[in-house]
Amino acid sequence: MAEVKVWAPLAQRVRVQISEPDASDTWTTELTAAEGGWWRADVAEAIAGRDYGFLLDDSEDLLPDPRSRRQPHGVHRASRFYADDFEWSDGAWPGHELPGSVIYELHIGTFTAEGTFEAAARRLEHLAELGVTHLEVLPVNDFNGEWNWGYDGVLWYAVHEAYGGPDGFKRLVDRAHQLGLAVILDVVYNHLGPSGNYLPRYGPYFKPGRNTWGDLVNLDGDGSPAVREYILGNALMWLSEFHLDGLRLDAVHALQDSSEPHLLVELAERVSKLQDRAGRPLTLIAESDLNDPVMITPLAEHGYGMDAQWDDDVHHSLHALLTGERQGYYDDFGSLAGLAKVLTRAFFHDGTYSSFRKRPHGKPVDRSRTPGYRFVAFLQDHDQVGNRAIGDRLPEITSPALLRVGALLLLTSPFTPMLWMGEEWAASTRWPFFTSHPEPELAKATAEGRVAEFAEHGWDVSQMIDPQDPQAFRQAKLRWDELEQTEHAQMLDLYRRLLRLRREHPDLANPRLDEVRVDFDEQARWMVIHRGRLAVAVNLAEQAQTVLTPPGAILIATDDAAASGPDGVRLPAQSAAVLGTT
Repeated sequence: MAEVKVWAPLAQRVRVQISEPDASDTWTTELTAAEGGWWRADVAEAIAGRDYGFLLDDSEDLLPDPRSRRQPHGVHRASRFYADDFEWSDGAWPGHELPGSVIYELHIGTFTAEGTFEAAARRLEHLAELGVTHLEVLPVNDFNGEWNWGYDGVLWYAVHEAYGGPDGFKRLVDRAHQLGLAVILDVVYNHLGPSGNYLPRYGPYFKPGRNTWGDLVNLDGDGSPAVREYILGNALMWLSEFHLDGLRLDAVHALQDSSEPHLLVELAERVSKLQDRAGRPLTLIAESDLNDPVMITPLAEHGYGMDAQWDDDVHHSLHALLTGERQGYYDDFGSLAGLAKVLTRAFFHDGTYSSFRKRPHGKPVDRSRTPGYRFVAFLQDHDQVGNRAIGDRLPEITSPALLRVGALLLLTSPFTPMLWMGEEWAASTRWPFFTSHPEPELAKATAEGRVAEFAEHGWDVSQMIDPQDPQAFRQAKLRWDELEQTEHAQMLDLYRRLLRLRREHPDLANPRLDEVRVDFDEQARWMVIHRGRLAVAVNLAEQAQTVLTPPGAILIATDDAAASGPDGVRLPAQSAAVLGTT
């Protein structure tokens, strides 16, 4: 006998229908109304491995469970009772603190040719040897279709079956912990996908209005306490049942919540308590477009209590500098002065005028009290690559020399660096936007909307591949055979050396922003970043030049062509070096 329950305050009658997977036997049981819009019943036929769904009122439409742990038939059909009896081997896993960490972002469907958790697990030794500490996995909750980025999920508690289902995900996490790797999952609580979202049939999960991606989730209206619990319960499920080490919260600026406390505050409080019980670090990272340090201000200081937030300004500064692109939101970026500002103050827009937004944007960071590790910085990520018209990576739009400069700048920065899968060997594979909507009308609308969006941002859409074309997905898969090619192996060697340097030198591990000093010459195109007893010298000019560095500087990580002398370090065109100083 097992309890079956569902929150359905809009229904007058609720039944659960259970069947064997081959539908040879079917049982239907009436649920009893309980407090707060819940319906419950103890059901003898509720056995792991059987399929089930709910019938609301007098409808015979079988709906999946909003808290389903398995969807073997897709998001439009019955759920399956799931036994949480996985045998973990990570009992001694201590976890990873965020300071000193290096994150590696990957998409399960394109990280390997097979596109499964099992195949991804076989590649984890590569990441451990590289020097990564955390995997950040793009969303794995269930969505309609066979493949997409993962941000169109509609059943937040179920793991996408094509990847390997819940047990497959647990095996990946278990293997990662065996290799000393923490795992962070990207979760999306600001909207649901366009196909398979049956939540409005059950209750007031949404409120009037829309954000960029869909209807607004009801965080502060009638019935919102249960909706908030739906989200909080999901977050805690990943951290407890799946042994995850953290969550990356997608686009928290799209969470419209006037409640007190804010959803993020409540989440931080719950996770803090779970962390105490678990005895290992549990990390919350927000993706926020607000440039507001309230995200990472501690709860005790009336902040939202996130451990870190993504810092797009660092990316924009590096990208515009290395590529020369100035369209769209890159308009304000690309100068050495701008890079110097983000390296010492985290945000470029900290109350300054944003040409892209056409208004002042952001708030300043307290440099003396906010450590740099609370900002996740990157040269590339799924958004910045995938939201280009053709999904071209940095190796396709800048020179190999500047690519190496970018790697050195990122991995010697005071921030928590994040790599995008394949970046460490300068992967040549494009990563365009791809979908597999089964509904023709939705596929057509998605493709047309994407073209209009790219055109608005100034992209050339003539070469854009249709997101529904299976080739868009297939071409995004990493080519691991590239590791055997000389130019890719050389880039991999650079990343390994830089990550080792980051681990071995305390000055690079020191994330205090108020101790970072930057000298630069905008016209001569050189920069020196001072990190304690280390200095990072950069020459972005198209000719070799001597870059002024502290007396007694000694080269410790550079291209062979560089040379130190009494007046500084002589750097080849478009190159960089790390120097030790006395």
